[in-house]
Amino acid sequence: MRRPRWPVLGLRARLMVLGVAGLSVGLALGGVVLLVALGWTLQRTVDEEAFRTADAVARLAGEDALPDPLPVAGGQLRVQVVDSAGRIRAASIDADRLVPMVRPDQLTGNGRQRTVVPGQRLGWEGPVRVVAVPAQSAGEPLTVLVGRSTVDIRHATQAARTMLLVAFPLLVGLLAVVAWRVVGATLRPVEALRSGAAEITGRDADDRLPVPASQDEIHRLAVTLNDMLDRLEATRARQRSFLADAAHELRSPLTNMRTELEVAQRLGDRSDWPAVAADLLADTERLGRLVDDLLLLARLDEQPTSRGGLPDEAGPVELGGLLTELAARRPGPPAVTTAGAEPLGVGSPSVPPGVDGSSAPPVVFVAAASGPAWTVGVPDELRRVLGNLVDNAVRHARSRVVLAVEPAVDGAYHLVTVTDDGPGIPVADRDRVFRRFTRLDEGRARDAGGAGLGLAIVRELVRRGGGTVDLADAEPGVVVRLRLPILPDPD
Repeated sequence: MRRPRWPVLGLRARLMVLGVAGLSVGLALGGVVLLVALGWTLQRTVDEEAFRTADAVARLAGEDALPDPLPVAGGQLRVQVVDSAGRIRAASIDADRLVPMVRPDQLTGNGRQRTVVPGQRLGWEGPVRVVAVPAQSAGEPLTVLVGRSTVDIRHATQAARTMLLVAFPLLVGLLAVVAWRVVGATLRPVEALRSGAAEITGRDADDRLPVPASQDEIHRLAVTLNDMLDRLEATRARQRSFLADAAHELRSPLTNMRTELEVAQRLGDRSDWPAVAADLLADTERLGRLVDDLLLLARLDEQPTSRGGLPDEAGPVELGGLLTELAARRPGPPAVTTAGAEPLGVGSPSVPPGVDGSSAPPVVFVAAASGPAWTVGVPDELRRVLGNLVDNAVRHARSRVVLAVEPAVDGAYHLVTVTDDGPGIPVADRDRVFRRFTRLDEGRARDAGGAGLGLAIVRELVRRGGGTVDLADAEPGVVVRLRLPILPDPD
């Protein structure tokens, strides 16, 4: 990579150079236009004065009252009256009486004309403007010629040009000084932001950039950067909390395994090695599930959560069949599929027939839907979502769990509900339970309660698929409401 030959100018210098250069070009163009306009205006004034004089003389010729010499105000005009043969019939006191200002062959037509002739022909310096106006005297066609020197026009334009050439550098220098000060004042809040950013070390969570009082782009930039710092700090806090919770959760099964091995080693031959192996296998499986959940959440954090972010393996999934499949895989009593299994608190019995709710495991009902409910997603991910919800409901239910799906709710989503008749969840904790490593019953056994990642995985997978999940009251218990986007029946 080639290094620049010249030192790079700072932003302040670049803005000043660009601004002054633009103003200089504008002033230069304005000066040119001013000189052109001044010359044109003075030339028009000369022509109008000459035509007025020519018209007055033409009226005298028409009345056959031409005096000799012709009266002309001032010494800037010279007047001749010539006939069609080029003879001078009358002239002003200082005009030539032998040679006309314009030869007859230079006059075309009979209308009013203007032309420029050398000043030497009239005894003046520089070019001379000559106007010709037709006249009539005793039936004889005449032409009135009026000459006007343009030396004063040239002197006026030269004076204006000189003034512009002198004033232009001074004005550009003044503009450069003003631009330097104005740009410096404008960029002062930017420098304050840079200094504030350089002082932020990340050790103090309250470090923020200074916000200028002006309600302009720099103010909005400072507010946006502070919002970004807030989000980064929140992300760092979540990462620290996640790492601390993950380390704590991983330490628990490792500590159990080490304790069991140390006790078995001390007992020696008296140890029940098959039981120790079974306990170690259970801890290993729990540790493996925890690691899998952590890896899944880390992968979901790196992927979009909008509908447009669905992976390539997403496809149509029928929710009713998936619920029936999950219920059939539950251990314990066989799952019941019935059209009468309404959500708890809506009129269905609290204990299914033939089941003792005080001692038997909960029975899973699947409420039959009126038709297929097709959604789009990854089958394994939807199976994981519903499986986590069913496992969580069975863990807390007293006697029964009801799974139901309502196709085409609100015309945009399918509503999947998982209802249990357990103790329920307080309203204040219903959002918190979807956070990672959250368990409401801190005193219960970890092996029974899990690591608190199930509902967090549910929320991330549902968001990734363009749906929503929340909790609501059931009498008794709680209902998880899952909304998934509708896909028309692929058949």
